[in-house]
Amino acid sequence: MKRLSFNIGNKKLPVWKQNLHVLWFGNFVAGLGFSLITPFMSLFIDTLGKFSRTELNLWSGVTFSSTFLITAIVSPIWGKLADQHGRKIMMLRASLGMAIIIALMSFVTNVYQLIALRTLQGVFSGFISNSNALLATSAPKEKSGQALGTLTTGTVTGTLLGPLFGGVIAEAFGYRVPFLITGSLLFIAFLLTVFFVHEEFTPVAKKDMVNASSLYKNLKYPHLIMGMFITTLIVQASNNSVNPILSLYVRQLMNNGDGVALVSGIVSSLPGIATLLAAPRFGAWGDRIGTHKILLGGLIFGVIVFIPQAFVTNVYQLGFLRLLVGISDAAMLPQIQTLLAKYSPYEATGRIFSYNQSFQAAGNVVGPMLGSGVSGIFGYSAVFISTSLLVAANFILAFFNTREIRDEDK
Repeated sequence: MKRLSFNIGNKKLPVWKQNLHVLWFGNFVAGLGFSLITPFMSLFIDTLGKFSRTELNLWSGVTFSSTFLITAIVSPIWGKLADQHGRKIMMLRASLGMAIIIALMSFVTNVYQLIALRTLQGVFSGFISNSNALLATSAPKEKSGQALGTLTTGTVTGTLLGPLFGGVIAEAFGYRVPFLITGSLLFIAFLLTVFFVHEEFTPVAKKDMVNASSLYKNLKYPHLIMGMFITTLIVQASNNSVNPILSLYVRQLMNNGDGVALVSGIVSSLPGIATLLAAPRFGAWGDRIGTHKILLGGLIFGVIVFIPQAFVTNVYQLGFLRLLVGISDAAMLPQIQTLLAKYSPYEATGRIFSYNQSFQAAGNVVGPMLGSGVSGIFGYSAVFISTSLLVAANFILAFFNTREIRDEDK
């Protein structure tokens, strides 16, 4: 198929810039696809049957987690296939598959159908990771950092605005319409990728692929790398533990008033806003004083800001504390990525990050299940207390796993 091109005036865009524009939109929509339902999924499930509070919390946790459970399992498989067959075809698979699956969610009549479709959504993961890999290989070396940094803002912006858009659309048109809109946007991303993304692909021979055990042995600090995988899992579990109950907690704080979906969307978006603003500053600070120090500080701050969320009396207090959670996130997730990049061998960086993606997805499974389980037994406030304990355990783990770096600095 002939590749189409963008033109600015009479000037033709370089291939890598054209790829960047298209993939930015695709990452933005993929981010929307995963976060759009956050503020109203529990409320939507509540319309699909008659559930007790415990049942509603349980089904919400299963629905949130199912996508990420499958993503954790299939990510390494898709990564290996991408090395053998190309990144573009993996992005086409992911965008078309998600477009169909998410659109079908608007037609479900019971929670079992919704869970089945959320599970299939996990099978069609991989657009974001493969778009990063494709852009990294197509952009000039001197422009790769700028290109990948710009591409990352697409994912962050989509994830950031997703809950807000979802809340606004659900409040105005009902819970089913956001699924149709997201599916349509993903189909547009699929078409743009077909016609406007170009890849010059050289497959990796099977004989040149190092197995996982050999890769582990060749790491300079294997305990650090494995520790960061687990830290990623716990960070994601902590961040997502409140997702199944957030809209229900907001509804409780608002005394079942109007506009719950909209307010939930705003509250859900606040951590993303803070992360977007604070992450670059923490990154630069980490370069000066040590990335691991920023990570440990972020974990301590996370413990501090989760506890009072259990005792708020209105949504304004909850919103402010969720904003502070975003600052904590800005000090954690980017620093983990930086440590993995710094202490991974160049030829294995892609695989290291694919493994980390699996742990990240696993955290997205554990978190909602933890939140729904704890809230079903002890109530919504207990979720924030248990999450603070989880973050505290993560600090202890990260402190010991970064010991070799601290010794290196002495």
